[in-house]
Amino acid sequence: MNLGIAGRVALVFGASGGLGGACARALAAEGASVALAGRNRTALERVAAEIGSNAKSLVLPWDLSDLSNIDANISAIEHGLGPVDILFNNTGGPPPGSAQGVPIEVWSKQFQAMVASVIAITDRVLPGMKARRWGRVITSTSSSVIAPIPNLAISNTLRAALVGWSKTLSREVAREGITVNVIAPGRIDTNRVRNLDADRAQREQRPLAEIQAQGAASVPIGRYGEPDEFAAAVAFLASSRASYITGDILRVDGGLIPSV
Repeated sequence: MNLGIAGRVALVFGASGGLGGACARALAAEGASVALAGRNRTALERVAAEIGSNAKSLVLPWDLSDLSNIDANISAIEHGLGPVDILFNNTGGPPPGSAQGVPIEVWSKQFQAMVASVIAITDRVLPGMKARRWGRVITSTSSSVIAPIPNLAISNTLRAALVGWSKTLSREVAREGITVNVIAPGRIDTNRVRNLDADRAQREQRPLAEIQAQGAASVPIGRYGEPDEFAAAVAFLASSRASYITGDILRVDGGLIPSV
């Protein structure tokens, strides 16, 4: 299927690996030019090398906790690749922990990196999307926005805030050719999930292999997902073929979330 995004410009956050890296490769394979944003330049350059000559790419070290660099970084993309047509919002996960007793400074820091940055970056690229009457805003959250995950209180709270923002925004820009969707990964085999499994194993004093086996068994498909499987769903939402899908939450979880 031709997704109709050849020549489009995509900005992918967390592109240094895991979900973001897989999404960058998937969009590049469809002919989109890709700005690779993340904190690890070496890892970003590795993904750029994997993309190779398949598409234009731009490596852009970017710390989402710093809101002062947004305009300069977007301007660099516009100069190097062109205006952003596809925005894949993808922030790092906060530390695990309960909802009780978290210092307000921690809440504020994580809110700036996980929510305020996403809103500000999206606001920066929306005027251009409106002018061209075409745009895709895709925000990666977690299965926790539907079924909160124990010991991930900060993530549960802040990612849910992005769902409310995304749904509201989708209705505001729908008639201007812009779709706005949330994608909710379940247990995808990334460093983040591996680290959470390791944290749980340590907390419960159980073997890591046992935790991983239990995690896989909780998924109806019987295994963790692959980043490339997640990226295929992102590429579809970014495509011209998905022009009638907006304001939605797409679960990529192997059937993990039990609710309808």
